[in-house]
Amino acid sequence: MSTLPKILVTSAAGKTGLPVTLQLLERGFPVRAFVREGDARSMALEKAGAEIYIGDQYCLRDMREAMTGIRRAYQCAPTAPNGLHFNAVFTAAVVEARVEHVVTLGQWLSSADHPSFFTREVYLSDILIRVPAGLSVTSVNPGWFADNYLMVLEMAAHLGIFAMPLGDGRIKKNAPPSNADIASVAVAALCDPEKHAGKAYRPTGPELSSPDDVAQAMGRALGRKVRYVDISEAMMTKALRAFPPSNYSEAAVSQLAIYAEEYRRGSFAVNAPTGDVELVGGRSPESFESVVKQAVEKRPDLRTNLLRQAGGLAAFAKVLLTPSLNLKKVETVRDHVLIKAPRFCQETTDWMATHSSHSLAARPDLTSELNVSA
Repeated sequence: MSTLPKILVTSAAGKTGLPVTLQLLERGFPVRAFVREGDARSMALEKAGAEIYIGDQYCLRDMREAMTGIRRAYQCAPTAPNGLHFNAVFTAAVVEARVEHVVTLGQWLSSADHPSFFTREVYLSDILIRVPAGLSVTSVNPGWFADNYLMVLEMAAHLGIFAMPLGDGRIKKNAPPSNADIASVAVAALCDPEKHAGKAYRPTGPELSSPDDVAQAMGRALGRKVRYVDISEAMMTKALRAFPPSNYSEAAVSQLAIYAEEYRRGSFAVNAPTGDVELVGGRSPESFESVVKQAVEKRPDLRTNLLRQAGGLAAFAKVLLTPSLNLKKVETVRDHVLIKAPRFCQETTDWMATHSSHSLAARPDLTSELNVSA
């Protein structure tokens, strides 16, 4: 029986929760994996040795039960308009269970006056989790994930087009981290709280890439030519409405449009790449091409033929015929929390002062810097 402390991983079947769970198990730590339902992913985690807890992460009763006997935890809020509620539930259960250390997944963009209410909720949650006495916290604040580009991988495979609203294709704007690389930094902090308590890290990929670079990497992984096409936000919303991903919501799309604007403004290029994956996670960061190759290996449907090309054209026609989403109307109808004077990251003095001059890994204890989280 392991003498190592049991660790709770929330959103354990998600993009970072799943590799965090697997990497902790590889290191010999007992893990309780909090999942929404029993499916192929949770079965894989159970087979790997995780204790599966199926419950509602927004329900305090379930979170209290999941926290029983837990000393350390990974806080990963779902991408949803109620992330602050999740984090409040998580924090309340952490206090009651007297958890000693938490690693929280934040955002590189996080700032108090950001246009995205998802991001402002992350900012508030970062303050909230640091309030309990006796609890140490490590923040992991990635930017635009490598995984985000894979939303359009099928179109790249069958039509040779990488279409996103990312601006000029020639400008290097992002160093995209893989899910596994982000997880490696979180796992290091969960395994050694004394070393990482009070610090914030920003995992990135090994190099800055332009949208054209991303398209070329996709092409090499797919074995065909792929070109980048800069589309409008309206076209992006049409595509997401025509073929919604599993975590699709109108609220999420409205926030993705704001993040795309930050991308075009170059906020994800600020102070990138970092050395956090190598120095903290203990591994060489994966190239984007490697991420795409792994995705292609798992998806035989990406092998193109005439039938699939025809299907790709039909899908493109469906996108064109789908009404775009009125993002301002979404904010009003969904009653999003709005502020009078939102500011993008590089318009914010505090954000620039703490994000542009040095690596987050070198920052002092964040407990004295509650006005900055990502």
